[in-house]
Amino acid sequence: MTLTATFHFDGALGDFLSPEQRNAAIACSFNPGQSVKHLVESLGIPHTEVAEIRVNGAPVDFGYLVADGDQVQVYPLTVETPADEPRFILDNHLGRLAVYLRMLGFDSLYRNDFQDEELAQLASQQERILLTRDRRLLMRNQVRRGYWLRSKTPQVQLEEVVRRYDLASRAAPYRRCMRCNGLLQPVEKEQVLHQLKPLTRRYFEEFRICADCQQVYWKGSHYERMQELIQQVIHKESSEHTPSERMNIE
Repeated sequence: MTLTATFHFDGALGDFLSPEQRNAAIACSFNPGQSVKHLVESLGIPHTEVAEIRVNGAPVDFGYLVADGDQVQVYPLTVETPADEPRFILDNHLGRLAVYLRMLGFDSLYRNDFQDEELAQLASQQERILLTRDRRLLMRNQVRRGYWLRSKTPQVQLEEVVRRYDLASRAAPYRRCMRCNGLLQPVEKEQVLHQLKPLTRRYFEEFRICADCQQVYWKGSHYERMQELIQQVIHKESSEHTPSERMNIE
């Protein structure tokens, strides 16, 4: 026996739909016993992008079993403000974004050889937010929190993440190593002289070192460009802040 329900997707969820499906009622045929989570994802929407679901006007959770003739309204998660300091894990194609997030001071786990199963497991085990452009990865049951990046441009991706997770007021620039994600700490110049080139020894006096990989940092030629990027992103997202919408996933 085949059943049919009608789905309506609001706002930014249209990013996952074809042009003709946006702002339209979508008829979905299914077999009995299908959860609303399964059907929403079968239409291309990862559960991590959903703030609320209403069936026939009443709120339901992802485990709700859809019935014949149901009218399903799905609302997007636009801004999520984590209670604790957010921690991220990024898929293999987001190395530059990982550097930018570390530059802002956020714990961002990244390798260029992660497998999908490993990404999902680490996101679950370490309670990290999974960032990816692979929507199927976000549909794994292990993934409780994540975001599908719309842009392919790293700076625009950074703006998306800052906006989505309300990061503007939480940023602590230059706290983490941009190479390995370790924490930075001040270090006396004499202790790192052997790692410095002659001009750096001559013109700079303040240094930080990564506690994990021993990379040394100072306010060199890239500092002003990084400062400009930070100010641009933080100022922009602070001025465009919107109220949080969230959905608990049980």
